[in-house]
Amino acid sequence: MSATAPASNALLERWQRFRTGRNAALAAEHGWLTLTSFQWLESAPAAVELAPGLWSTDGTTATLTASAADGLTLVETGAPVDGTISATLQDEESLMWVQFGGADGTEVVVELAMRADKYAIRTRDDSSPVLTEFDAVPTFEYNPDWVLEGRFEAYPEPVDVPIGTANPLVDGVHRSVGDVVFRAPGLPHEIRLYAEAEKLGALTVTFHDETNGNTTDEWRKLAVSRPRPNGSVMLDFNRAINYPSAFTPYGTCPMPVAGNSIDIAVEAGEKLPAGRIV
Repeated sequence: MSATAPASNALLERWQRFRTGRNAALAAEHGWLTLTSFQWLESAPAAVELAPGLWSTDGTTATLTASAADGLTLVETGAPVDGTISATLQDEESLMWVQFGGADGTEVVVELAMRADKYAIRTRDDSSPVLTEFDAVPTFEYNPDWVLEGRFEAYPEPVDVPIGTANPLVDGVHRSVGDVVFRAPGLPHEIRLYAEAEKLGALTVTFHDETNGNTTDEWRKLAVSRPRPNGSVMLDFNRAINYPSAFTPYGTCPMPVAGNSIDIAVEAGEKLPAGRIV
């Protein structure tokens, strides 16, 4: 056995634990695999698909009117909705607002969301076949060649870059804090990707590559380790994952910044999900 074999085995085992946790998180109740609709609210109270009650917004506040017979209860308290309730959100905020259905009245959760400064609701149904038939996200086999060292070049100040999202009616903003720079296997030149900041100094890059639309979704994202004091970072593309919009058309997931592309097939990480809604 070579001296490097134990380290390779350790990397593989850590990746397998990562995959187990990732699949468990996706299979959570009322998680991303349970989305069954995305609907904008109008100014006049109106019925919506897949949820009881009359829904509306004045642009600042969202309002729901329902009777006890509709079977809606508040997610936070379990109190029945009998009359009119309202909620106010900031842009990009979400609220798991009311629930109904099933033996215990919690099978479907209605999420209130503010996107592009407009109110919408999404239904999250635990009986969705995307969830009930979910086993695991298909992936490429673990490939140590896609564990790369790079560097982070921070900007003096964050730069907001307009982007599209998975919903053509919702525009987004990528707050770029610097570039992640690295060399990909088989390419003679450096790759430079815009990065966003995450908690505790970690980074995220959202990227295109030449597997998109074939074996992978149209784009994926990768969590990047917190830069070391010298700016170096580790990129493990075996941990590249899909956005929720890969599983369902009801996501508003951010697209990559223009130019955030790797001009080679990144055959590592998650593939196109099986059984996704088209």
